[in-house]
Amino acid sequence: MRIGLVTEGGYPYVSGDAGLWCERLVRGLGQHEFDLYALSRTRQQEDEGWVPLPRQVSRVRTAPLWTAEDDGVRYGRRARRRFTECYGELAAALSGARGAEAGGVGDDTEGEAAGRGGPDHEADRFASALYGLAELARDEGGLVGALHSETAVRALERACRAPGAMREAREARVPDLLTVAAHLEHALRPLALDWYEDDGLGAADLCHTAAGGTAALPGLLARHFCDVPLLVTEYGVPLRAHYLATGADGTAPAVRALLAAFHGRLATEVYRQAAVITHGNAHTRRWQERCGADRTRLRTVHPGMDAAAFAEVGEEPEAVDADTLVWVGRVDPAKDLVSLLHAFAEVRRAEPKARLRVVGGASGPDAVAYLGHCKALAAQLFPDEAEGPHTVGDNPVSFEEIGGPEAPTLADAYASGAVTVLSSVVEGFPVGLVEAMFCGCATVSTDVGAVVEVIGGTGLVVPPRNPRALAEACVALLRDPERRARLGAAARARALELFTVEQNIAAFHGIYLEIVSRCPVRRVVLNDSGEPLPFATPAEAHVPGHWTGPVAPATPTAPAAPTAPAASRPGPAWANAASVRPSAPAPTTEAAR
Repeated sequence: MRIGLVTEGGYPYVSGDAGLWCERLVRGLGQHEFDLYALSRTRQQEDEGWVPLPRQVSRVRTAPLWTAEDDGVRYGRRARRRFTECYGELAAALSGARGAEAGGVGDDTEGEAAGRGGPDHEADRFASALYGLAELARDEGGLVGALHSETAVRALERACRAPGAMREAREARVPDLLTVAAHLEHALRPLALDWYEDDGLGAADLCHTAAGGTAALPGLLARHFCDVPLLVTEYGVPLRAHYLATGADGTAPAVRALLAAFHGRLATEVYRQAAVITHGNAHTRRWQERCGADRTRLRTVHPGMDAAAFAEVGEEPEAVDADTLVWVGRVDPAKDLVSLLHAFAEVRRAEPKARLRVVGGASGPDAVAYLGHCKALAAQLFPDEAEGPHTVGDNPVSFEEIGGPEAPTLADAYASGAVTVLSSVVEGFPVGLVEAMFCGCATVSTDVGAVVEVIGGTGLVVPPRNPRALAEACVALLRDPERRARLGAAARARALELFTVEQNIAAFHGIYLEIVSRCPVRRVVLNDSGEPLPFATPAEAHVPGHWTGPVAPATPTAPAAPTAPAASRPGPAWANAASVRPSAPAPTTEAAR
C-alpha cells in the first residue's frame, strides 16, 4: 500500500524529532511504498539536508513552518467575506462567544443556540471554521496574506468582546490579540499547502502523522478532501507541551487562554477524525482520552529501540564491580542528581565500600552549571579520606563521559556497576531504563512518567525526591546478588519482548492492514463512456508485478540535492511545495501507480 507519512521537524532531515523512529519504520516496512511530507522548523534544518532514503520512499515533499512570505494572493470581495466568516467563527470557538455577534454570521437565534451548545457543538464549530479556511485556501490559492491582515485581528477582537466570551478573552488587550493572531497564522500555515490533491496525499491509501498538533493538520485535510484514513502517532503530548511552555514563560492570561483553547480544540478534532491513535505509554493515553479520543481507537505501541548494541552485555550480565552503583544519562536538573548524591551518602554509611559512577555529559549552559554544582556537592559530601577502604584522593563518586577508558560504549557503562539507578523527577518514556534492561541490569528507579509501566515489576521503584527510600532500595540490592541476577534476567526478557525495533515495526504493519481493511479509500475511475470501473485501482496496483499490466522499465534517476528540492506544481510562495526524489531506481512508473 502507499503510505503518506507526515512529519514535523523530523524525518527525513538529518536533525529533528522522531527522526530515528521514522527511519526505522520506513526501512523496516519495505513491502510498502512511502511518500514523505515533511514540515521543517528552521533554516538550519533544511540546510543540513536529508538522511539517505531507502528505495521504498517514492518522493519527498517539503514545506517550511519557520517562514511564511507573502504569497501575493489578494482576495476579491467574495473571498474576503468567506475569510471573515470562517476566521470569525474560529475565533468565536476559541473565545467561547456566541457565533452571530462574534463573526457576523447567521442571526441572533443561531448565536443563542451556539451559546447553549455543549462540547460537541463547540468541536463542530471549530472544525467547520478550520475546514472552511482550508477550502478557501484551496480555491483562492493562498492564505498567508489574509491571516496577517487587520481583518483577522478585528475578527479576533470581536469574538473576545462578544457576549458569552470567557473572562480572560474579554480582558485581552491589543498586544495580546496581535500575539494570538501571529500564533494562529503560524499554526495554520499547513492549510495553504498544495498537498491535498490526487497527486499528493489524495493518492495515499493511508496517511500516518508522526505527531499530533500542527503536524496532524495535513492528515486532517487529506481526510476531509480525499477521505484518506488517518493514523496519528504520539510519543509525546503536544497539548501538554504547549501548556508547560506557556505556563513558564510569563505569557499573558488572555493569550494563554486563547491558545490553550486552540490547541485543545485541534487535538479534539484530530482524535475525532483519526481511524487509529497510537501512544507509547499510559500517561500519553490518559491525555488522549481526556481530549476526547475514543478508547476503541487507541493502541499502545511502545517505542522501538535497537537491542543489538546491548546484546553481548545482556547475555553476560556480570558486573565489573559488585559494590558499584551506576547512573547513565544526560545531565540535567530534571534528572535530580542532587537527591542521588544525598542518597549515596546514606548508602555509603551502610556499605563503606560502595561507589557511584555518574556517566553522561551536559549540553547547554544550564546543564553545565548543574553538573558543576553536582561535582561540588560530591566533593563536600565525600571528602578525601586518609584512612578507610579507598586511597587518599580517591573520591567514591566519579563523573565520566561515554568514550572514556572505563566506559568506551554505552553498554560498557551499564555493565560497569551492580545496580543501575534512575533518580529523575520528570521523565517521559525512560530510554535509559530500557537500555539498562537490555543489558540485564538490576535497577532502582523513581516513580515518574512511564517508569512503572516500563519496568513492570522487574526492578525496584521508589518515590521521587526521596533520598532515604532511594538509598534503602540500593542497599537492598547491593547486599543480595541473587536477587540482582533474578531481576536483571527478568528485566532483559521483558525489554526484548516489548521494546525492540522489531515489535514496533510489526505493530505498525498490523495497524496499517487493519485501517485499510476497515477504511479503504473509495477512488472512482470512469471508463470511456463515463461509467464507474469497479476495482480499477486495487491496492496491489502500487506494487510492481504482472498484475499492474505492461510497464515500461523505470529509468534510474540520480538523487537530487536534498537541500534544493524542485517544485512539481504551483503552491504557496513560502513553501518548497514538492520534491520528487527516488533514492534508488524507481520500482514503478506513474502509470503503474
